[in-house]
Amino acid sequence: MHPLWQTIGLLMLSNLFMTFAWYGHLRHLGDRPWYVAVLVSWSIALLEYMLQVPANRIGFTVLNLAQLKILQEVITLSVFVPFAVFYMHQPIRLNYLWAALCLLGAVYFIFKG
Repeated sequence: MHPLWQTIGLLMLSNLFMTFAWYGHLRHLGDRPWYVAVLVSWSIALLEYMLQVPANRIGFTVLNLAQLKILQEVITLSVFVPFAVFYMHQPIRLNYLWAALCLLGAVYFIFKG
């Protein structure tokens, strides 16, 4: 498999874990002390790092640092929006579209030339 596709797959999985680590406790641990949420979140974040670090190492073989970072941001938004809408039951907002368009512009400029 091409390193770019490996990077994208690993980053998507790592972002899924990180999104749950950052926001999943809001749905499931709201009645628990904050330190319980921290311990659960850090446990999930460890899994995220076990995917994210190899993803960045693989990605850096075919992308420069700026390209790798903007890829990460695009993947973050593409994971966060479905998570917010379907898992956290947040309304879809027009701001998501504007943010996505801004990121597309950033992708264009980072990958240009």
